[in-house]
Amino acid sequence: MESRIKVLGHPVHPMLVMFPVALLVTAVLFDIIDTVGGPDFLGEVAYWNITVGLIGGLLAAAAGSFDLLAIPTGTRAKRVGLLHAGANLVVILLFAAVWVVRLNADSRAAGGALIAIEIVAVAILGISAWLGGELVDRLGVGVDRDADLNAPSSLRPTTRRIGDVR
Repeated sequence: MESRIKVLGHPVHPMLVMFPVALLVTAVLFDIIDTVGGPDFLGEVAYWNITVGLIGGLLAAAAGSFDLLAIPTGTRAKRVGLLHAGANLVVILLFAAVWVVRLNADSRAAGGALIAIEIVAVAILGISAWLGGELVDRLGVGVDRDADLNAPSSLRPTTRRIGDVR
C-alpha cells in the first residue's frame, strides 16, 4: 500500500517523524544534564526542543493520519497502525503537559517529576517507533504497492530452509 502523501515519490510521514523524535529525545537528555549540574541554559534549550518537537509531531501525525485511514480494516497493518497512532498521541499529550507546566514558570528548567514524565514519554516513543518500523519494513505500509498487510510480526521466529533468500 503506497502512501497517500508523497514528495518527489517518497512518503512524507517517514520524512517528518525523525525531527520530533530527535528533538524530544534531545530535550530529555538536556533536562537530565541540566538537573545533574550541567549548564543552566540547557533547561531553556530543552523547553524549545519540546516546543518545536510538538509542532513537528503534529505535522507528522497529520501526514500519518492520511496513511492510517487508507489501510484496510481487519488487517494486521490497521491494528499496528492504530497502536502506533495511539502511542504517539500519548507521547504528544505527555510532552504537551510538560510544556504547559514550563510555559509560565519562573525557570524553564524541568524538575524531577517533569523529567520522570519525559522519560516515560520517550519510552513510549521508542515502542511507537518500533511499531512504525514494523508498519514500513515488515508490512510495507506507505512504501509497497503490493504490501502484505497481514504479514506476521518481525518478532515471530521464521523457519528458513537452506537456500532461502531474504
